[in-house]
Amino acid sequence: MGVPLSQKTLAAVGPAVRVPAYDRRRLRPGVLHIGLGNFHRSHMATYLDRLFAHGEAHDWAVIGAGVMPADERMRRRLHAQDWLSTVVDLEPEGAAARVVGAMVDFVPVVPSAIVKTLADPRIRIVSLTITEGGYFLDAATGRFDVRHPLILADIADPRHPRTLFGMILRALADRRARGHSPFTVLSCDNLPGNGDVARHAVTGMAERLDPDLAAWIMGEVAFPNSMVDCITPRTTERERALVSQRFGIEDAAPVVCEPFRQWVVEDRFCAGRPPLEKVGVELVDDVSHYETMKLRILNAGHASIAYVGALLGYRLVHHAMADRDIRDWLEALQTREILPGLHPVAGVDYTAYRARVMERLCNPEIGDTISRLCANGSTRQPKFILPALRDALGRGLSVAGLALELALWCHYCRVADDTPGMPPLADPLASRLRSAARKATASPLAFLGIREVFHDLGDEYGLRDAFAGWLATIERQGPRAAIRRYRDHGDHSVSSRQTSKAGSS
Repeated sequence: MGVPLSQKTLAAVGPAVRVPAYDRRRLRPGVLHIGLGNFHRSHMATYLDRLFAHGEAHDWAVIGAGVMPADERMRRRLHAQDWLSTVVDLEPEGAAARVVGAMVDFVPVVPSAIVKTLADPRIRIVSLTITEGGYFLDAATGRFDVRHPLILADIADPRHPRTLFGMILRALADRRARGHSPFTVLSCDNLPGNGDVARHAVTGMAERLDPDLAAWIMGEVAFPNSMVDCITPRTTERERALVSQRFGIEDAAPVVCEPFRQWVVEDRFCAGRPPLEKVGVELVDDVSHYETMKLRILNAGHASIAYVGALLGYRLVHHAMADRDIRDWLEALQTREILPGLHPVAGVDYTAYRARVMERLCNPEIGDTISRLCANGSTRQPKFILPALRDALGRGLSVAGLALELALWCHYCRVADDTPGMPPLADPLASRLRSAARKATASPLAFLGIREVFHDLGDEYGLRDAFAGWLATIERQGPRAAIRRYRDHGDHSVSSRQTSKAGSS
């Protein structure tokens, strides 16, 4: 039995665990983080903990908040241990643990309490990890859906908001009325242009309610884009047992993650910021190329191994990466079709980054699951794979491997629920994907024609031909033969010079 984690028991924690050496009683809040889960604690909270350990920025401690039932459960767990979390970096050769003390409170999951804290002038950054679904994006356009019923309800009754963005808007209006400075809204979610997405949500509501307030927000509130990266699996009994047995700590909500962390942020803050560059955060003028690098290499890499890994019977990512054919397939795809589409960035070595990503995916300690990577393909593919495919077609580059990735996903959608032991199809469009995948052998457009996912890419004849050819190879010879064929020959290669859109001459 380990030591129950709390401020009083820190002195009893073993010497192998780094604990806060700073006086947590002297911390003052400066950040309200909404959606406080594992990723925030492995990433932003860990950066801040390191900064506090250097004797810096003690007025930038974190208050947690959230609007979902899971947030209240997290609040109860963390309250019982004085807002402390054990964060374990899982190195291939071992593990290193630290108790992170950057958090000082957690707002009750009640809208009025959240608005009150947002309006507190001590809060100068409001950071978010609310997942893509929390931004009310229209599936067809990818833009903020101001007609969503919950958004319309907040617009109708702005003094009693129920959505996060309604709460942010109410708090900004209060701060403006009282002559207080606004806060920076800092999205830490894994979606392109995350700051721009947050800005569109807040200003989209404001324009419907108060054009003057909307103009003030546009002129005074900062919404920097950021790129975040640290593979952080869900916490299960396995992780709790690891922390207890290996480090002697009883933590109700520990976090395990890879040792790699990256955070690139546009240096646009309207109410100051902590000196995060002192602990390795990269402050830049434009994050877009860093963001594209991560989306195309890491996230597209996840998608590229997910479905073939599932089809070949793997359950864990590092086991799939131990399969030489899968590693060769991923390396060939990225070398031939991903890296050539990236714009050069001074000081960034894409080849070295790709090699590091390959190492990270092979880390056996993480225990990342193939099922996690397979889930929600209808939202992941448009972010990670389809932009690379569209760019390659526009530049006349081969998309043979990207067409194969789509064919592997399609085949997985067809067989997953009927194959014992395979991760089931978990997707908001599961029924439609399953039905379309079963028709795709005879008619590729049945799958590629799902407009919510592919938009007009299904109109590309050459892509259809390559996709159909790979589907036939997979069904006749199996997925392993298909990825070997691409590795060795790159068959079904198409370029924009060979394609024309349906209906064009």
